[in-house]
Amino acid sequence: MPLMPGAEPYRHDGGPVGVLLVHGFTGSPQSMRPWAEHLADAGLTVSVPLLPGHGTRWQDLQPTRWEDWYATAETALLELADRCEQVFVCALSMGGALALKLAEKHGDRISGLVLVNPSVRSDNPATVLLPVLRHLLPSLPGIASDIAKPGTTEVGYDRLPLHAAWSLARLWKSVQAGMPRVTQPVLLLHSPQDHVVSPHNSAMVLARISSTDVTELLLDRSFHVATLDHDAGLIFGASLDFVRRLAPAAAVDAGNHSG
Repeated sequence: MPLMPGAEPYRHDGGPVGVLLVHGFTGSPQSMRPWAEHLADAGLTVSVPLLPGHGTRWQDLQPTRWEDWYATAETALLELADRCEQVFVCALSMGGALALKLAEKHGDRISGLVLVNPSVRSDNPATVLLPVLRHLLPSLPGIASDIAKPGTTEVGYDRLPLHAAWSLARLWKSVQAGMPRVTQPVLLLHSPQDHVVSPHNSAMVLARISSTDVTELLLDRSFHVATLDHDAGLIFGASLDFVRRLAPAAAVDAGNHSG
């Protein structure tokens, strides 16, 4: 299947500090692209993989499972770790769940996490019906493009495939169990007005991780896909400051890069 315009993966080879950016469920690298380009322009090495089943048509997501999405993110992480001195993971929505899973498993290989509206639990009581419902209905209306900014759209699916949604719910359980083993510095940014992922998700992350270096910022002017919304500039700037604080080589490289 051809890719949706803008859904292609993105990569930029920069300096010794790498950043993996992970998109959300039914979304695509398009939602992370401006953020990735901002970090690339600052001299960082950047990777935005396309998760399996995404970026084409919703039917392609149906047979994939969370383990497939995780494996792709993990491969991209290890590639960055091979060529960079330090690696950070920036993520949106379900990408946040995958980032926390990576942080739990890969410890020292990850210098910090930037989570935007992370999705780590169900906000819909009907989720308990998914094991049965997925055999009766192929899909439900989609969740893409929850954006306050007029004229801005997310490249994603207009349907939510239920077999994949059931697997997402299983990812949440796994991530919740592993959160206490997450110890890396965390920058967590979330929208009080999010029509896809409730603030309870961010509260759960903050309550359960073991990280001591934690910063929380509110995205008051944005909905769920805040990376494309009014607060995008805040996310880009805060994440770059976070990386430079924890990776001195990022600041040094930026000086060389601009010169």
